[in-house]
Amino acid sequence: MNAYRQYAYVGPHAIRELLKQSTSRNAIRKPDDILAWISATKPTFGQNNTIVVTFIVDMNQTLWIADQRSEHVVCAAGQDVLSAGEITFAIQDQHIEVTAIANQSTGYCPEPESWPIIEQIFTQLGLSHPSNFTTEFIFRRCNSCRTINIVKDGWFECAVCQAPLSQKWNFDEGEAVR
Repeated sequence: MNAYRQYAYVGPHAIRELLKQSTSRNAIRKPDDILAWISATKPTFGQNNTIVVTFIVDMNQTLWIADQRSEHVVCAAGQDVLSAGEITFAIQDQHIEVTAIANQSTGYCPEPESWPIIEQIFTQLGLSHPSNFTTEFIFRRCNSCRTINIVKDGWFECAVCQAPLSQKWNFDEGEAVR
């Protein structure tokens, strides 16, 4: 058993329907797995030979990646995760570096505190990486209207109904979206 928080899917039920479709996700157990996924899927590269991918870390502490337009719940095959978000890889020849990473996933709403499992995996893979999420998102569920909110500038108020939001992560208090 690990000491990491487990995140269940809390996003819209309609998104779960995408689990019925096939997806191109890939387990990353060594850096060459990233290159193999790129070769197989032919994703679009951005500036400075970078690629942004959707990621999740499953309950076995395995990193999975998929196309950036993929839903996290699909990348996770519908299962709980230890972290989720987006990673930007810079690829130069066969060298891979993590240049940016965010916990941006409104389907799982992982906390910035999910960073240690990511750092552990990057270290095990031998990937150069930032010292923390380069963009951190704070998610809260509105207890009044049940909307998933992103807290901005420390403003803990629901964007829909203006009710106060919990100061602590509250997605373990029941399902967020009907």
